[in-house]
Order: sequence, then C-alpha cells, then structure tokens
Amino acid sequence: MKTNKLFFALLFAVLLISVAASIVAAAEPVEITYSYWGTPDEAASVQAVADRFNAEHPEIVVKVMAIPNEEYVTKLNTMATANELPDCGIMNEAGVLDFAEKGLLADVSDMYAGADSMPLDSITFKKDGKPVAYSAANEILILYYNTDMFDAAGLPYPSATEPMTWDEFVATAKKLTLDKNGKNADDPEFDAENIVQYGAVVDNWTWQLEVWALSNGGSWFNADGTEVTINSPEAIESIQKVADLYLVDKVMPYNAGLEDNGIQRSIVSGTVAMATGGTWNVGTSLPGSVKYSVAPLPVMKKEVTICTGGPQVVFSQSKHQAEAMEFIKWYTKEENSWDNLIATGIWMPILEKYYTDEALTKKWIDNPNFPKYEDYKAAVVDYAMNYAVSTSWYYTPHTNEFIEYLRSILGPVWDGTQTAEEAINGGYDYLCSILAGE
Repeated sequence: MKTNKLFFALLFAVLLISVAASIVAAAEPVEITYSYWGTPDEAASVQAVADRFNAEHPEIVVKVMAIPNEEYVTKLNTMATANELPDCGIMNEAGVLDFAEKGLLADVSDMYAGADSMPLDSITFKKDGKPVAYSAANEILILYYNTDMFDAAGLPYPSATEPMTWDEFVATAKKLTLDKNGKNADDPEFDAENIVQYGAVVDNWTWQLEVWALSNGGSWFNADGTEVTINSPEAIESIQKVADLYLVDKVMPYNAGLEDNGIQRSIVSGTVAMATGGTWNVGTSLPGSVKYSVAPLPVMKKEVTICTGGPQVVFSQSKHQAEAMEFIKWYTKEENSWDNLIATGIWMPILEKYYTDEALTKKWIDNPNFPKYEDYKAAVVDYAMNYAVSTSWYYTPHTNEFIEYLRSILGPVWDGTQTAEEAINGGYDYLCSILAGE
C-alpha cells in the first residue's frame, strides 16, 4: 500500500512538473524576423515600429533585418536557397509574383478573416487566384493641373467627375501650350522651336504606360497573365498617341522615359499645365509648390486607372506564418501610418471602408493637405473604387525584366526614330521569352 501511495505521489509530481513546463513554454513569446531594405540609419525607425508591436503583443517578438536596397532581392534569393528566409518582409511590387511562382510566399487568404473590411481587390497580389500579398498602401494614376494656367487661358478646369476624351485633352493642351510670343499651339504663327509653357506631360515612365493600353481597349497581357498582348493594335496605338504629344501635337516636352520624375518636371517646375502622375505626389512633391487640383485621367476609349503599392509579404518558409500575418496586418493598419503618410497624401488607405464610408473618407481627405474635397473625392476616392484595375505585376511574374526591356526598346519611339509598331514588333519575341522565364 505504501509503495502504491509513493508511486502515485511521484506520478502526480511528474505531472505537475510537466504541466508547469508546458505553461512556461506556452508563455515564451514566438520570435519572428521582418526584413526590409534601407540604410542602417533607417533601422531605428523600423525598429521603433516593431517595438510598438512587441509592446502591444507580448506573445510575439519581431526582430528587424535590414538589407541594403541594391542587395535585397539577391540576398533573399540566397536565403531562400538555404531555406533561411525571414518570416516576413517588404518587397518590390514587380517581384512579388516571381517569388510566388517559386512557392516562396504564403497564402494569406485568411489574414483578414473576421475583419470589418478587406483590402481593395485591385491591390491584392494573386497566384492561381489566391492572395499572396496585399499592398501596404494604395496609389492610382490621376491627372494634375495648374489652376493659374487655366485661369490665365480663360479655360474651365478639367472635370473631376467627367474625364476628358483623349481628343479633348489634346485640344486643351494645345490652347495651354505657349511660345515665347504668347501664341498657343493652335495659332498659325505658333513657334514650336521656342515653347515656354507646355500644355501637357503624360508620364512615360514605363510601367505607367500600361494604363493607356487598357484605356484604348488593349492590354499588355491577357487576363491570367500567361500571354503577352502588347503587340495588339490597341496597345501599340496607345503608345504612339503618347509619343505624338511631343512628335506631332507639340504640346509635351521631350523625355526619354528613363526617370520617375513626371510631376517634378511638369507641375512642380511651373512649366506645364497638365500632367499625369501617381497620387503619392500630393504628399511628396506638391505641398505649397503651385496652385493645383486633380481630375481623372483622360480617356482614349474606356475609363480606367491603374493602381500600385509596395507589398508586405509572409514567406512560406516561415515556421510562424500565423504570427507573421498578425504582424503584417498590424503593420499595415491605417492608424499606424496615418499622420506621416495617409494624412499627408503620400499613401491612400488599403481597406475598402475608407472609400465607401463617408465619415472615414472625410477623416482621410477633408484636410488642407489635399486639393479641394469634392475634386479629390470624385477623381481619386470614387475613381479608385469604380475604375481602378490591378497593374500587371499583381498577377503576372517577371514584370521587372519585362518593364526594363520595354523601356529600352521604347527609347527610339520617344525621339521619333522608330514608330511604336516597329519597336514593339521588333522586341515582341523577347518580351514573350521574358514572360516564359527563359
């Protein structure tokens, strides 16, 4: 009897120790690593964000991994080969589907399960129809215009609700293009060799050109991103129409399309009346620089704009995908980027409720950092909901290489030494080989 009592006492003690050990183990926080590109100086600000999360979520500890921008993708590929990828991190938009194609990104379909609002579908990166990343911010392409130049010409401002047709856009640009003698491009005595004010800039930074193919009834790829369709007559014509603003219509200054600086060299410089660009320019380039407002892009055949936004991803090699998703979801909450990014106009929210709930919309854009409320709401907020579609890198791999090569073959189009048809048809086979990963 004493032996049995001793046995059970020992067994009970062992169980208590086991339970205690389990409780201690359960209380140990899960450690995850978040990678980003940037300098060591930027590490402090990113770490501060991680520290806030860690304080609010004691069950998870986020460690920050800084990788120089120029080494970022190479480093991640090396880590992937060694099965040592971080748990989560930031990525370039055009590289997301490349990683997804290799099976390196987690399915994040359940990240927003039970939430009161989902990210917009147009900024959702998908592989085989399943979300593999969401942009941390939304950005669309719009038309900016200098109100003083319109006033001086006695012209009505572009409508925020009824976009101009392409022909109306060109006609307006001609009236706003002035030579040194004050004659506009419609005047028979207009001096095209001595222009002091241009009517328009349509940014030919390469990825932004996709919107014109879509507006003209074409596309760069088919719907599932498996075929290159940039050689269609509609897509080719859209590129030529942009080039002809300089070559034929004389309303746009020449640009080689090698830099992402369309708004800086147009609206900000005070030498151009209308220019296309991303909504981020409201916060990054335009505060206090000129009197301006916004309108939807002009329409070739169809109302459309394209969107983009840097994604935050969860890597499939992570052993703690649920915790990594929890951090990424928290990191991209509007509240965490409100003062410095959203309220300044640099970022747009990703959740649909900010576009459909009037109170949230007013909280976002009814402030002096933005153009007139009615204009911005119609041209940006409502337009993003009704007419924004995903840029091709949301559903197609190898767009980094595709866009770089496309930029190289379009150079002669901008200076008129080749037509868009000649350039696209000449490079079409290689563009197809890029999509095929060859």
